[in-house]
Amino acid sequence: MKRNLFTQEHEDFRETIRLFIAKEITPFYADWERDNRVPRELFTKLGELGVMGFDIPEEFGGTGKTSYKFQAVMDEETSRAAVSFGHYTVSTGIVLPYLLRLCNDEQKQRWLPSIATGEKTLCIAMTEPGTGSDLAGIRSTAKLSEDGTHYILNGAKTFITGAVNSELCVVVARTSPPSETDRRFGLSLMVVPTDAPGFEYGRKLEKLGLRASDTSELSFTDVKVPVADLLGEQDKGFSYLGQNLPRERLSIGSRGISSAAAAIEFAKAYVQERQVFGKPVAAFQNTKFVLAECSAEVDAGQALVDRGIELDDSGELTAADAARIKLFGTEVAARVIDKCLQLHGGYGYMLEYPIARLYADTRVSRIYGGTSEVMKTIIAKDMGL
Repeated sequence: MKRNLFTQEHEDFRETIRLFIAKEITPFYADWERDNRVPRELFTKLGELGVMGFDIPEEFGGTGKTSYKFQAVMDEETSRAAVSFGHYTVSTGIVLPYLLRLCNDEQKQRWLPSIATGEKTLCIAMTEPGTGSDLAGIRSTAKLSEDGTHYILNGAKTFITGAVNSELCVVVARTSPPSETDRRFGLSLMVVPTDAPGFEYGRKLEKLGLRASDTSELSFTDVKVPVADLLGEQDKGFSYLGQNLPRERLSIGSRGISSAAAAIEFAKAYVQERQVFGKPVAAFQNTKFVLAECSAEVDAGQALVDRGIELDDSGELTAADAARIKLFGTEVAARVIDKCLQLHGGYGYMLEYPIARLYADTRVSRIYGGTSEVMKTIIAKDMGL
């Protein structure tokens, strides 16, 4: 279906990203999956492309306010090649917006220029063993020193993506007890260098998919965090965490639809070449019906995502709208990629085929950024239920 979302500037950008992937990513991707991480220098190369500094003001070396359309193009092109940029989307799409919104002038001057060049990348440490989506249950603590100059951070985190390749980690910790009326009160955000004394990496976690990005456990033992590295106001961290969720969920829904569209292209190429009983698999009516169903679902999802991107551009994307996009986009991706894998027969189960990678990489999208069940709860509340 014809789309009206992109201009010639976006299409020129798409060509640049496509060439970059073909030269710098695809030839090496199998090695990176085996290593469970991309090489650190990939982010400096992305910095040279100018894509690490989306929304960073030009005075700090970034591109200035930038439409999400450019990141959507990157999602579509990485999906098209069945690769990723490691934890790029975590650093640029999820964590950077917290810094842009909450940093004071001194912090912006100190952190943003090196983030724009790719010299520093970002991760975020929220989830703890036993907390999951219930962030109010966070038990890591950051106690203010008696002289008021620093916090002492202690605790443990799990499921932290990109920490091994990051220089700065936004840590969510409890700085005050919850109030009687609000158990979410008392959480704060602070930026912690990953080489700070007491900041330790735990187990490297083995994942079903997304194997080119590291995911690990972290622990903090008496980590000294200057008060100058607090993001925003103390004890108001929970309210900050919700402010970027609509963009984050839009991006997950967008990647879901991009992955589903890529799966259809992989399946089309396979069934047109694969011969069964003397004719291409594409010649069978079942194949045509399955791919037609997939195409209709992806077009519906793409229309929803494109509308969401326009609303994000105009500052009108609501939490409920973003939940609808994430829910529909990721559920469509699951259905479509599964059907496309089935059309590959046994070869679809082989990791050398990109459809297998898409299948494994996409599964977690119905879990992270808020589960599908959480999305349904948000949507139902928006309906007055």
